[in-house]
Amino acid sequence: MRAKQMPSSILTRSKSPVILLFAVTILALSFFFFFLFSPSSTTTAAVTVPYRHPSVRPETSFVASLEHFLAHKAPKIPASSDDTVGSVIDHDVRRLDERKFVKEMEWLRGDPYYPISLPVRVYVYEMPSKFTYDLLWLFRNTYRETSNLTSNGSPVHRLIEQHSIDYWLWADLVAPESERLLKNVVRVVKQEEADLFYVPFFTTISFFLLEKQQCKALYREALKWVTDQPAWKRSEGRDHIFPIHHPWSFKSVRRYVKNAIWLLPDMDSTGNWYKPGQVSLEKDLILPYVPNVDLCDAKCLLESESKRTTLLFFRGRLKRNAGGKIRAKIGAELTGAKDVVMEEGTAGEGGKAAAQKGMRRSIFCLSPAGDTPSSARLFDAIVSGCIPVIISDELELPFEGILDYRKMAVFISSTDAVQPGWILRYLKSISSTQIREMRRNLAEYSRHFVYSNPAQPLGPEDLVWRMMAGKLVNIKLHTRRSQRVVKESRSVCTCDCRRSNSTHSNPIN
Repeated sequence: MRAKQMPSSILTRSKSPVILLFAVTILALSFFFFFLFSPSSTTTAAVTVPYRHPSVRPETSFVASLEHFLAHKAPKIPASSDDTVGSVIDHDVRRLDERKFVKEMEWLRGDPYYPISLPVRVYVYEMPSKFTYDLLWLFRNTYRETSNLTSNGSPVHRLIEQHSIDYWLWADLVAPESERLLKNVVRVVKQEEADLFYVPFFTTISFFLLEKQQCKALYREALKWVTDQPAWKRSEGRDHIFPIHHPWSFKSVRRYVKNAIWLLPDMDSTGNWYKPGQVSLEKDLILPYVPNVDLCDAKCLLESESKRTTLLFFRGRLKRNAGGKIRAKIGAELTGAKDVVMEEGTAGEGGKAAAQKGMRRSIFCLSPAGDTPSSARLFDAIVSGCIPVIISDELELPFEGILDYRKMAVFISSTDAVQPGWILRYLKSISSTQIREMRRNLAEYSRHFVYSNPAQPLGPEDLVWRMMAGKLVNIKLHTRRSQRVVKESRSVCTCDCRRSNSTHSNPIN
């Protein structure tokens, strides 16, 4: 920049050609570096502006986002090719493994942070529409049927919305790169370039909206489709991601995909929902429920500050199964207590309005275990600015490796919670200074639990891939260990042995 302002007299006075040549060279280099590092340079912009801001407001409603997605992003005519593999032989798997090896060696030599650097490279399978778009259309065309309830009275479509993480992640991954805001995950089109493989099958929608036998048949078809892929056979599914967020979904075929990465609402180590050996913190990832109430933003939090006169609020079912049985005991203890609201309620529109109003008028919100250790009520409290009181001994929380829940929630053991008067004495002992600090942290943390399209930096979709990046080393390790089979040991197997193996390796046919 300074050389650009050099007086021309310096050049004219120079009698030596060497000095003249030197000065001209310096001037030329100055112009080069000026344009190279100019603020308008695309290179500088990419470094100093890591995230672009969307020109449109992100949509956080599942129904509204889905309507737009199907109207503008869904294919008008089914694709002629669905990436189906008819018959996979060992040669296909070996070829993919060789291409993968070449790529990984390139990354190892060229990237000083490999294998833990971002972005995470994801290959999204192009599954037949019966596993993807057809199910989204089925939800879209039936969601107004609010009379459609589960056996315990919960609105089916609202449950699907609460567990719609499969939609939010997929919608971001398949969006054109020009519309995406996340920089820590990229979609790749070649399987050998992928760290992970995403399976876009809507397990929750199919479970709730299809007849039982029809759903089981579709599960078996999806399972066969995925397990026939060369990439699956190469790793036995260890680098494949399955969205299985509702604890009832995909249940009939889970045992065949236990090596894969499952996206779950919790671990449920009690064994009531997942069989031993199916889920673990090492391979799986816990994702938050989609909140059932609207976000209470900074303006809302300020306005609601003086209205929070209720000490402790709970609205929901007090009678639950498994670990949720503690709700009835807590309800019997707290019902009728001063400054406490304990209400029976449902997840319908009326229940949503009542829950939202109650949470925004309360300091603490009770979050006991439901049928599983987790509950959607926890995330409703967080986005409402109501300090969660978590009573669940078996609970594993979403993104706990990144977020410190101690800074914005209260944890009470089940043993303490059922002691007469213990909960209220403890909550009243928390100072107003501590309460204000936790509420400030809630305001900051709430962004991590709001799904949106386009997906936002620091939103739950963003944190998913940050957590996934931390799993990649172990995924690669276990994949390679699974491939340690001596070739000669395969060749000695008799024809009868091969027939026996093939019979047992395809129990879904």
